[in-house]
Amino acid sequence: MKSFVISLFTGALLFFASHLTLANDPVINDRAALADLKVGKGVFLIDIGDPKKLNFYLEVIQGTYNGMKSQGVKPEFVLVYIGPSVKYLTTSPSEEIEKAAGGVLLDIESNIAKLASFGIKQEICAVATRVFGVDNTTLLPGLSLVGDGFISLIGYQAQGYHLVPVF
Repeated sequence: MKSFVISLFTGALLFFASHLTLANDPVINDRAALADLKVGKGVFLIDIGDPKKLNFYLEVIQGTYNGMKSQGVKPEFVLVYIGPSVKYLTTSPSEEIEKAAGGVLLDIESNIAKLASFGIKQEICAVATRVFGVDNTTLLPGLSLVGDGFISLIGYQAQGYHLVPVF
């Protein structure tokens, strides 16, 4: 009987201790930064030459979008691809690019499509496609060709979008 009472007491003590620990765990969110924000406007400047890193950040941006939504803020995002990023945003990459990408091109294409399905605008810079030899008629679906990515960035910032550089 004595061991039963000790076991019961120990069990009850552990139960309450575990709940006290859980009660002290802080909730991780962005409440201070988001405050009373209803809409979060971001223009992401994407200038990445490594295909795996590009794909990683496309997934991170999806998480950022979902994180804002889950915290009650409507995300309004625009992605502007410049520089060597454009080499991986075509339906007809060169053999060299395919080899360098190591099979991640399909993942990039899938993530571009997923971002588009969220309603996220995605622009690709014609200056960059010209410099990196990408045929504009082969751009992945979901991408809009613009004359100059820097002009897009300036325009979106003038409209209240906040710059998020991704390098």
